[in-house]
Amino acid sequence: MGRGKIEIKRIENVNSRQVTFSKRRGGLMKKAKELAVLCDAQVAVIIFSGTGKLYEYASSRMDHILSRYNQTHESPEVATVEHAADQHESSSAEIISLKGEIGKLQLVQRQMMGKELDGMNYNDLHALEQQLFDGIMSVKDKKEKILLDQLEKARMQEKKVVHQNETLLEKIEELRHHARANSIDNYHFVSKDPCASSSLMTDCKLDKEGTSDTSLRLGLSCVDLFGKKKISKNETDEKNDMIVD
Repeated sequence: MGRGKIEIKRIENVNSRQVTFSKRRGGLMKKAKELAVLCDAQVAVIIFSGTGKLYEYASSRMDHILSRYNQTHESPEVATVEHAADQHESSSAEIISLKGEIGKLQLVQRQMMGKELDGMNYNDLHALEQQLFDGIMSVKDKKEKILLDQLEKARMQEKKVVHQNETLLEKIEELRHHARANSIDNYHFVSKDPCASSSLMTDCKLDKEGTSDTSLRLGLSCVDLFGKKKISKNETDEKNDMIVD
């Protein structure tokens, strides 16, 4: 459980104030030392207690740090130049570190291509071989997956084309069936009644002497009547010629 926040204000109790001062002073000195060591900084801490007692810490000589502080405080340009120099130094160190990392990566790349293997021992070569083998297997698995995906797409496309062909063949067969049925119906219609069409109706017209009524009573077709009428007329003409002779 974390400590609760306290209100930052003057502690009225003298004993509590003294205890807090000792604890906080020790923590401040510790942080100043850590800052000086970790960051290579020049740190100076000067503390006067409530009773006027002096406490101080300096990462180097106190007078040197104070002299530098006074010079910087009097001429801000010096501080700016020193800050820029520190930044440049930090950037240069970072650039050098990055160049080193790039060189290492380039060396590893060349070694993976089978070059510059002289400085490697058996274990290093075995590890490199295993790494290359794992990489090759990963590449093969990826290739097989791509090929299987392409094959599956081709099969799906083939099924789609086959289904479309079957649908078209069914439609063609259906159209042929309808056309065949219509032709058969027309044939039966013409066979049963030769006079059904308008052209045959004009050829099958009878004269005005009641031939239609006779044909209806005898149950003869128009074609038969028309043919018999022509034959009877020819026979009558032949008989008349014989009588004249």
